[in-house]
Parts: sequence; structure tokens; C-alpha cells
Amino acid sequence: MNPQVDQFIIKAKQWQKEFDALREIVLECKLEETIKWKHPCYMLEGANIVLIHGFKQYCALLFFKGALITDTKRVLIQQTEQVQSARQIRFSNLQEISKQKATIKAYIKQAIELEKSGAKVILKKAEPNKLPEELTSIFKKNSPLKKAFEALTPGRQRAYILFFESAKQTATRTTRIEKSIPKILCGKGLNDCTCGLSKRMPNCDGSHKFVKNK
Repeated sequence: MNPQVDQFIIKAKQWQKEFDALREIVLECKLEETIKWKHPCYMLEGANIVLIHGFKQYCALLFFKGALITDTKRVLIQQTEQVQSARQIRFSNLQEISKQKATIKAYIKQAIELEKSGAKVILKKAEPNKLPEELTSIFKKNSPLKKAFEALTPGRQRAYILFFESAKQTATRTTRIEKSIPKILCGKGLNDCTCGLSKRMPNCDGSHKFVKNK
């Protein structure tokens, strides 16, 4: 048992009992315990098998190659359409974990065997990002912005596009684009740090809130 995981559970503001129960089940499967991405992660000879994490509405056991698991119990969930490989089993209380203990262990063992076999998830090529009409319109008037946007990584481009498109009204989409122009021109992603103080570079951790105006 890794003491870092002990601290993770102790400091958890939610799902402590559920985390403990999931941890116990996973450890029974003889996996190596560590912390990755600030969450308990369980590995087999250096390969990631499962991760324990929690959200507001549920906690979950995430299988890194869950797409390859034969889901006979129909419990695996794909978080978003963009997630190709990983799958979750979600729980809203301790009782659900207890009832599904046999299934959880069976799926973990299946994941272990898949890893041992060398099986890999065949990832689909990402489709070209389709730009919102409002962004295309602004690009026609602002060629430096278009050039800066195209220089961003595909992931950063997609994050901006999803952010713009999530607004229902065209006026709101336009406002979001206009407010994002300075970051795009600086080569920054939607969630990238701009103050240089973040401890999670390149991601922003909110450190800009503590910058004192002179």
C-alpha cells in the first residue's frame, strides 16, 4: 500500500469510504499502487491498468483500455465521444460498490490479461476541426488571428472550438471569440497559464488571482 494514496483518501472531501472500498478491491488483484494525475493509479509492470477518481455526482474506476473489455454486464461508460480508449464504472454510493464487487474484480482481471497479451486500442484519426461561422467570419477580417489559431496544437484548437460552439446564441459565440483573441495571438490554449505563476504549467491553476496590481 502506497502512503501517498493514504493521504489522498484522508484529504478527500467526498467519497472517502467509496475510495477505500475500491482500493481494497483493486489491491486484491495484485496491482502496483501509485499516484498519477493526483489520483490513485494501479499498474502492471509499469503499464496503467485502472485509476480511481471522483466527481461531484459519482466516483469511478477508470480502465485505461476499457474499450477492449468485453462488457457483459453493461456497466462501462464512455465519458465523452472524444475518449477512445478509457471507460469508467461509476458508483454513487458504497452499496453499489459492494453489490458489484465480483464484476469489478472480473473486469480488472480481464484488463490485466489484455495488458499481458499486448492488446492495443486502435485509435481513430481525429476529424478536421470544423470552425464556427462566427470564427470564420472574424478570420476573414483578421488574418494574423487566423494564422495564430492555425499554429495552435489540434487539441488547443478543438478546446476553443468546443468552448465557442457551446454558446447557443451567435452573439455569445462572437463575444467568446473576441475575448479569446489575446490568448490566441499569444499562442495560448483556452486553459493555459498567462501569468507565469502556475504550478501546473502550461495549465492555469488560478495563480493569476493573486497577482497584485501595481
